[in-house]
Amino acid sequence: MKILFASSEAVPFIKSGGLADVAGALTKAVRNRMHACRVVMPLYSDIPEYFKEKMKFVTNFMVPLGWRNQYCGVFEYTHNGVKHYFLDNDYYFKRKGLYGFFDDAERFSFFSKAVLEMISYIDFKPEVIHTNDWQTALVPVYLNAYYRDMPEYANIKTVLTIHNIQYQGQYDKSVTFDVAGLPAWAADVVDFNKDTNFLKGGIEMCDALTTVSPTYAEELMDPWFAHGLDAIIRSKRDKLKGILNGIDFVDYDPKTDEKICSNFSAAEPAARIFNKKDLQASLGLEQRKEAMVIGMVTRLVSHKGLDLVKEAFDKMMELDAQFVLLGSGDWKYENFFREAARRYPGKVSVTVDFSDALARKIYSSCDVFLMPSKSEPCGLSQLISLRYGAIPVVRSTGGLKDTINDFGGDFGNGYNFQTYNAYDMLDAVYRANADFRDEEKWKKHVELAMGCDYSWNRSAGEYINLYKELTEAVK
Repeated sequence: MKILFASSEAVPFIKSGGLADVAGALTKAVRNRMHACRVVMPLYSDIPEYFKEKMKFVTNFMVPLGWRNQYCGVFEYTHNGVKHYFLDNDYYFKRKGLYGFFDDAERFSFFSKAVLEMISYIDFKPEVIHTNDWQTALVPVYLNAYYRDMPEYANIKTVLTIHNIQYQGQYDKSVTFDVAGLPAWAADVVDFNKDTNFLKGGIEMCDALTTVSPTYAEELMDPWFAHGLDAIIRSKRDKLKGILNGIDFVDYDPKTDEKICSNFSAAEPAARIFNKKDLQASLGLEQRKEAMVIGMVTRLVSHKGLDLVKEAFDKMMELDAQFVLLGSGDWKYENFFREAARRYPGKVSVTVDFSDALARKIYSSCDVFLMPSKSEPCGLSQLISLRYGAIPVVRSTGGLKDTINDFGGDFGNGYNFQTYNAYDMLDAVYRANADFRDEEKWKKHVELAMGCDYSWNRSAGEYINLYKELTEAVK
C-alpha cells in the first residue's frame, strides 16, 4: 500500500506536541512493515538549518485558493527510511513559531490544498491520505470538492485522526469562501454553530475517523469531553475507531539513551539510582536515596490536572518526597510552581521551559511520574515513564485509563484514581509512597513497568489493517 501522512509537525524536524512524535514513529513503523509511507508537512523557518541544507528541491507549482494563486515549492528529505515532503511558501511559513497567527485559517487551508495539488507533480500516488487534527482536516473536504473526478484521485481514501478535539480550527463563517475557497455546497459541511469549523468538515468527509485511544473514542461521544462536537461524533460512530498511540522503543531506550547519566535496562535496572543522584545534584535537590522523587513533564494548562496538584501540593510535601517539574504554559501555573520552589528549597525544582534532554533525565530518574489529567486523549508521557522505570500515578481518563492499571488489581503498572479530586489524587500518591518504602516491592514494580510493551509494533498493525479495509473496498 501507499500511504501519505499529512501532518503540521513531525519529529525530528519540528515539534510542539505529541502529534510530532506520532508522525515520526508511526510512519517509520508502517514502513518497517513493508508498506510505502511518506510524510508531507510545511517547511517552517524554525526547522533547523542542518536539515534544510540537506533537503533536495523536487518541484514547484501554483495552488488555487479562493481568489488567490499561491506559490508552493516542494523539497524532500529521507529520515529513518521515510521520505518527507516539505511544502514551501515564505508568506505562510517563514515566521517564528508554528501556530497562533491571525491568518492560521489561510495558512492551513493553503497547506491542505497544496497536499492534494502536490500529488499531480510527484512520483508517489497514495492510496490513502492520513490527515491529522484541524490543520489538515480540510484535505478530505477539498478532495471531494475539487479532485475526486480526476482519475489519479478517484480512488484515494482518507483517514482523519483526532489527537485533541479541543483544537478545532474554528473561525468566522466568511472563511469558508473568502479564505478556504470552498464551493457553496461545502458550506454546510464545515458550518458549525454559525462558524466555519475545519475539524467538523474533516469528520464529515473523511472515509475513516480515528482517535488516539479506545477510551477517548468513547469519551468523544460525551458532551463533557467533546467541546461541542459530540453529536457530530455520535452521528459518525460507524467510521470511528480508537487506536492507542505508541512510542518509538528505539528512540526511547534507557539502555542506549545518550541523554541520560547512566544507561540501564529492565534486565539490569540497578544503574537507575545513579540517574536519580545526578538529577538531584544538577537541580539543587537534597541528594537522598530515601526521598521519593515525583516528576512531571507537562504543558502548564488546566486540562493537565494542575489545579489538583496546586490544592494538594503542601500535603505532598509533608511526605519524604521531592518534586521536579519541567514545562511551560499559563502564567498562573508558572507562578505557582516558581513560588513552590522558593518555599521548598532542596525539595522542589521547577524549570519553566522545555528541554528534551532534561525531560529524559526526569523520566530516567524520578520514582513516580504524576499525570492527574482532567482529560488525556492518549498521553505519551506515561508510556515513556514506564519505559524508563518511573511509576505513573494517573487519573483514569482517555489513554491513561487504557494504559495504566493499578497495582491493587491482578496486573498493575501504576496507580490510578478515578474522580477529578485533589484528595483522590493524593491518596494515589500516598499509596505509591507506602510501596516505595518497601524496597523489594518497589523493585518488582519497576520491573513490571519496564516490561510493558507500548511500542508502535502493535498500534501500527491496527492502522495497517484500517488502511487495507479502505483500499480493498475500492477494488
